[in-house]
Amino acid sequence: MSGGLLGAIAILKKTFDKYAGSDGDKGTLSKKELTVMLKAEIPGVGGDKQEEVDKFFKMLDEDGDGVVDFNEYIVFVATLAMLFNN
Repeated sequence: MSGGLLGAIAILKKTFDKYAGSDGDKGTLSKKELTVMLKAEIPGVGGDKQEEVDKFFKMLDEDGDGVVDFNEYIVFVATLAMLFNN
């Protein structure tokens, strides 16, 4: 993939894949994996308090299955993009 939109999509997938799977399933982010990703990729987001992390994770895990899949991750990234745009 080249630059532009296709490049951005490739980066999103590569970032997800970088953090997913260390706890088992390469197709999902556990709470621990998501916390590691947020601290590394978006300093200041994710919080240090477990209660904040739990609340944030629950918000992202729309289907309540205890993990964040790629679709839930993309919704999160799109929401961040809208927030940064405003």
